[in-house]
Amino acid sequence: MVGIVHTPVMLDEILSFLVPQSDHALMLDCTLGEGGHAEAFLARYPGISCLGIDADPDIQARARERLSPYAGRVMYRQGYFDDILESWDGRSPDIVLFDLGISMFHFAESGRGFGHGKDEKLDMRLSPEAPRSAARLLAEEPEEEIARIIYVYGEERMSRRIAKAIVQERRKGGIETTRELAELVWNAVPQAYRHGRLHPATRTFQALRIAVNDELGRAERGIRRAVALLASGGLIAVLSFHSLEDRVAKNVLREFAGHRSANDGFPGSANPPIPLNERVGGLPALELVTKKPLAPTPGEIARNPASRSAKLRVARKMGGGTGRTAA
Repeated sequence: MVGIVHTPVMLDEILSFLVPQSDHALMLDCTLGEGGHAEAFLARYPGISCLGIDADPDIQARARERLSPYAGRVMYRQGYFDDILESWDGRSPDIVLFDLGISMFHFAESGRGFGHGKDEKLDMRLSPEAPRSAARLLAEEPEEEIARIIYVYGEERMSRRIAKAIVQERRKGGIETTRELAELVWNAVPQAYRHGRLHPATRTFQALRIAVNDELGRAERGIRRAVALLASGGLIAVLSFHSLEDRVAKNVLREFAGHRSANDGFPGSANPPIPLNERVGGLPALELVTKKPLAPTPGEIARNPASRSAKLRVARKMGGGTGRTAA
């Protein structure tokens, strides 16, 4: 395989918790990426099958190559996972895995401007079907909305300064490349702010990527739908890489576990807490397997620094599930 081979994060923990209920279980890998997690499950459990979902056809092609030894046991769907799950009419999955965030492939090899380290077109779309690029978003949205996106999705306290600089710059002809945006942010923030642990444009790039792909909204919708589809006794795991993703995972899983105060207004949420009488048999739909999120071990962080911010949450579907049975 050419290029970077993805190292699956927290693989030992995920394999330890997501044990199939049967020899012929179905796993949904809702964020297939380069197929690292799926490969480990298919190798360990020779009877299970896997459906791999990814919005990016380029990275899915890499996964197909990696998983070619298991060709008879792997199915693929290209699209955003919330859309795929919403139209799902197959058998209830026994395992559902969400590995949220962006892979090293996207930063290093996609050429779509996910990071500020290269001079690339300012695109940031995970799927070619996404309606608009980051450059177009910056060209179209008013200053107040750009500031809101950068503040909420990037947790960037200099959001108003940066948004003002973006609007001033686009009057001169627009912002089309990552270098242009990174330099603009660098010049917009105070000098003392430029020499911290992160490049001053890091949070702005994160915010735009989240907005372009509706990452938090899709995560909420996808996790909700996955819980509904999951077989009774089935397991769902969510691996997140920043606080906004983890807040979505925490709140949705806790809500389905009967913690009615869990929905604390996380960004992108458009759904109120589910009334108890709409849950499985009037009871919570989930049991939280991990009461608090698990973190990678120091050894894994040393081997794979990209794992350092990861958090893993796992829950189990309780009896009387609402997922579809096999036809």
